[in-house]
Amino acid sequence: MRILSIVVLFVIIFYSLGFGITLWKDKQRLGAIAVFFLCLAIVVLPFFSIF
Repeated sequence: MRILSIVVLFVIIFYSLGFGITLWKDKQRLGAIAVFFLCLAIVVLPFFSIF
């Protein structure tokens, strides 16, 4: 179950980073920065609940 959780988290992170890069290329810098901070939160918060 732990491996499945990690895989799902990485899929969400990669998808969100791709969306953030797309926003950055479309000159929507504020939205891209918000998505990058969301990805950072996705990386940090599971350590408090899963591990």
